[in-house]
Amino acid sequence: MNTTNTRNEASNNNRIAETRFDRQAPWEISRHSALHRAVWQFLATSSLVFGAWYLLWRWTESLNTAALWFSLPLVIAETGAFIGLILFTINIWTDRSPKPGALPRTLRDVSDDGSAPARPLVIDVFFATYTEDPEIVRKGLKAAGQLSYPHLIDLRVHVLDDGRRAAMAVVAAEEGANYITRQDNVGFKAGNLRNAMTLTSGDFVVICDADTIPFENLLTETLGYFRDPQMAWVQTPQWFWDIPPGVPLTAVLARRLGRLGGAIGSKIEALIGPVRFGEDPFGNDPQLFYDFILRRRNWANASFCCGAASVHRREALMEVAIRDWASDVDAAASRQDRKVRRMTKEAAVSTELAAANRMATAQATDFTPFMLHVSEDIYTSIRLHQDRERGWKSVMHPVVVSRMMSPNDLLSWTIQRFKYAGGTLDILRTDNPLFRKGLTLPQKLMYGVTFYSYLSALWNVVFIVWPIIFLFTGLVPVATYSMDFFLHIVPFLLLNELAQLTGLWGAKTMTGRRWYIAMFPLNLQALWAVARGRKISFPVTPKDRSEGRFLHLVRWQILLAALTLAGLGWAWGVYLAGGGNYSAGGLIANTVWGVNNVLSLLPIIRAAVWRPDPEFDLPVMKGLQHEGK
Repeated sequence: MNTTNTRNEASNNNRIAETRFDRQAPWEISRHSALHRAVWQFLATSSLVFGAWYLLWRWTESLNTAALWFSLPLVIAETGAFIGLILFTINIWTDRSPKPGALPRTLRDVSDDGSAPARPLVIDVFFATYTEDPEIVRKGLKAAGQLSYPHLIDLRVHVLDDGRRAAMAVVAAEEGANYITRQDNVGFKAGNLRNAMTLTSGDFVVICDADTIPFENLLTETLGYFRDPQMAWVQTPQWFWDIPPGVPLTAVLARRLGRLGGAIGSKIEALIGPVRFGEDPFGNDPQLFYDFILRRRNWANASFCCGAASVHRREALMEVAIRDWASDVDAAASRQDRKVRRMTKEAAVSTELAAANRMATAQATDFTPFMLHVSEDIYTSIRLHQDRERGWKSVMHPVVVSRMMSPNDLLSWTIQRFKYAGGTLDILRTDNPLFRKGLTLPQKLMYGVTFYSYLSALWNVVFIVWPIIFLFTGLVPVATYSMDFFLHIVPFLLLNELAQLTGLWGAKTMTGRRWYIAMFPLNLQALWAVARGRKISFPVTPKDRSEGRFLHLVRWQILLAALTLAGLGWAWGVYLAGGGNYSAGGLIANTVWGVNNVLSLLPIIRAAVWRPDPEFDLPVMKGLQHEGK
C-alpha cells in the first residue's frame, strides 16, 4: 500500500480553508422540554416492556429445537443486546445536571477550608505532546494566552514535551510558555502529566492535547462548578472542527448535469434542507457521545474524564494519589514482611528490618496523580469516584470551549479506536471497578454501560453472519417465521426506533448506530488482545492525513457485505424458481435484516477509499495543517 502524508501547499488554499472553517460552528446543546422528556421516557419504557415480552417468547416458544446450534447463539445474542439497551436507556434517562455557581474570585471561594488564603486562583494549562508538529502546538499556546476571566488570576501555560525536541522548546519560548520535559517516557501521557504535576503548583489544571485550541471562554464556562469544594473535575466536549464538510447536492448535480443539475439541486435543498455527500466520512462527530451519553451521566455523578478539554482540581488528584500510594506501600510492605517470616521462620520481623523494607517499598512504588495506563483518563476518573470519604464529584459541561483535530483517514481512525477499546477492556480485566468498594450503584451502572458497549462485538458478529447462513441454506434460527413472530418483534422494533429518535433528538443517531455495528472486527481484535494479556500500547493518533486505500482494514466488512448481497440474490432466485426450503416470511425478515446489515457496513467500507474532494474538502484540510489546526 502506498501511503504518503498530505502536506501544505498553496497559500491561497490556506486562505480559502480559513474562510470556510470560520463559518463552521459547534453543535447546539440539546434542550428538551419536560413534555419531550416525558414522551421519550414513555416510549423507552414501552420499548423495554415489549422487548422483554419478545425475548420471553423467544426463549420459551420460538427456539428451533431441530437446530439448537443455530438457534441458541442468536437468542443469546439478542439477550445480550437487550441488556445493553436497558443499560443505555438508564444512561440517557434524564439530562438532570448540577448548575455552576458564580465565578470564584479567590482560592477561598473554591475551598471548604475557611482559612484558605483569599489570593487569586492559579491556573496551569498543560499541552501534552510527543511527536506532533510544533506548529500545531503553537496554535493552542496562542489561544491559551488569550483565555479570559473577569477576576484576577495567575495563568501559567506549559508545554509537556515527551519528545524532548529543540524545535518545540523554541516554540514554547516564543509563545511565552514554560517548557517541561523528562528523561524517559514511562507511563506515556499519564507519566508526562505526572511529571508536570510535580513541577507545577496551580490550584487547577487544564489538560490539552497537542492539537487542542481552547476558546477564550473555557475558564468562564467551567470554574463556576468548583464553588462546590467536592467538584474534582469538569469535562467539556471535544469538538472536531476539521471534519470534512462533504460536497453539497447542488455541486454534485451541477458537476454531472451542468447548470440544470445545479438548479435542480437548489430546489431540492430549498425543500428539505442542506444535503451533503461524503460529510464526516469517518463518523467522527462526537455530539452523540458528549451531549447525550456522557452529559446524561451527570445525575449519577459518573461522567468521566476524556483527557483533553478538561479542568481538574489539583487537590483532588494529589490527595487520592497520596492515599493510593500509601495503601499500595502498606500492601507491598506487608507482603514483603510475610515473605521474610517464611524465610526466617520467625514469628515477627524486627522493627529495623520492617522499617528498611517499608522504605525500600516506598521508593519503588509509583506515585500517580494520573493512572499510568493507556486509558489514564477514565481510569483516573474511576479512582476519584471511588473515594467515598471525600465524595469527589465530576460534571460534563455541554458547552464546546475548544476545538481539536479528528482522524482523517481510516488508518488513523483505527489506531485511535483500538486504543480506546483495548484500554477500556484492559481496565475491566485487570482492575474491574464494578466489584470494588467505593462506587455507588448508579456509578457502577454508568461505568458498566461503557465496559459493556465494547462487548457488543460478540453479538454483532452473530447478527451479521446469521442471515447469511439462512439465505444460503434456508436454515431458520426460529421455530417458524409465522405471523406470531412478526406480532412479537415488530412492536418492539418500532417502539425502540421511536424511543431512540425522540430521546436522542438532535444527534446523528443513525450514523452512530451504523459505525457501532460496523466496527465489530476491531472490537473483537481488542477483546482477543486483552484476553491474551497483551499490553495495549499508546500510539499517538496521526495528525496528518495519510493518502491511500485502506481496504485491508475492512476486509471482513467487504466479505460479509458481499456474502449478504450474494445470499439475497441466491435465496430469492431459488424461492421464485419454486425450490428450496424458504418461506415468504423468512425471506422478508432476513431481507430486511440483511439489507440493514449491508447499509451498516457500507460507511466504513467507503471510508477505506475516501479521498478529500478537491474543491470542498482538500483546501480545508490543507489549510488546517498549515495553520497548525
